[in-house]
Amino acid sequence: MSEKRTIYIVDDDPYVIKIVALLLRNAGYDVKHNTSSPEAYREICLSPPDVVLTDIMMPEMDGIALCKRLREHPELQATPIVVLTAKTYDFDKRRAFRFGANGYIQKPINPDTFIDQLESVIKMGITLSFWGVRGTLPVPGEGSLRYGGNTVCVTLSLPKERFFIFDAGTGIKALSNHLIAHHKGNVIAKIFISHPHWDHINALPFFVPLYIQGNEIEICGPSHGDVRMRDLISAQMDDVYFPITMKEFAARVYFRDLQEGIYDIDGVEVKTMLLTHPGNCLGYRINYKHRSICYVTDQELYPRSSPSYNPLYREQLQEFVKDTDVLITDCTYFDEEYPSKEGWGHSSVSEVVHLSHLANVKRLFIYHHDPDHADDDIDRMVAQARTILNDLQSSTECQAAREQESLLL
Repeated sequence: MSEKRTIYIVDDDPYVIKIVALLLRNAGYDVKHNTSSPEAYREICLSPPDVVLTDIMMPEMDGIALCKRLREHPELQATPIVVLTAKTYDFDKRRAFRFGANGYIQKPINPDTFIDQLESVIKMGITLSFWGVRGTLPVPGEGSLRYGGNTVCVTLSLPKERFFIFDAGTGIKALSNHLIAHHKGNVIAKIFISHPHWDHINALPFFVPLYIQGNEIEICGPSHGDVRMRDLISAQMDDVYFPITMKEFAARVYFRDLQEGIYDIDGVEVKTMLLTHPGNCLGYRINYKHRSICYVTDQELYPRSSPSYNPLYREQLQEFVKDTDVLITDCTYFDEEYPSKEGWGHSSVSEVVHLSHLANVKRLFIYHHDPDHADDDIDRMVAQARTILNDLQSSTECQAAREQESLLL
């Protein structure tokens, strides 16, 4: 934390205040507190803190009412308010967010993660996590120990507990295990499928939250003519191929067919673009609070020497990813490999790097690693990409997507 800030704790339990205040002071915060919510309200209005941390279940004025009243004060409309409560019900979370809370942390707190949780809310942070990074098929073994061998799956955790999942390769099983082990309360998520090729959907039936009552999951993606997203997912779970059908889902599961366009999904702008890949394949751009993340896989960037080169498509794609904070994109082949793979729907390192440079991408993640490439090959691809960027005197940073890696944006 670069500057000292003041947090005001409102909780009728003096023991909770003592523990939380100790953690906050150790992290460099100034702390004020009160066990009376009406008194706290008056003090906060007279001397606004940088952050308010409030319980819900309190006498005289509960935490939800406190949120509402604080938001009505002109000087407190932008102040981060975080609810810290033992209440685990989705109803209370929705009310807290509706009346102005920015975050919701459940008691008992974990001293090892509490400060990170809190600061993520304060910064309105977006957490990007990779659960699977391979294309085509999973590759367990010694050659994939560093970058991982699971097929594609990426998540974004956004403020107010909005949770976006991109693709459902075998990486979604690792995500499923993580949620079951660590997530408190019901899972509410949006799953964005880029396209229904096997490596992007075949582990969806192993996503355990789909089978738990109380969870709410919407599956979004491109339809294919008269074959809608629901039909595409249902077909691979036909009992001829898989012993569990969609009838076994206990969660509330919705489906949404997406086209190329702009959507408002849970208050987040989601832009989509059709990509050069067999069938309907969508790239996604998430715009939130002056930050953006582009998930653009699978796609083929034909070189200028190819008869299939389309300058209009290249221009549109460059505009789609322009100035993005993060571009996660298909970079399956080395340049020398590409000629024998042309028309397969995937891109080579130099084409991806030049696109990123011209679009002023801040951080490029090479993704959809070829199953025939071992970790050392991926290292070599990153080295080549960085050399090209250096020759271009580019400001774009480049690294390879790595399974189980997370970063806060």
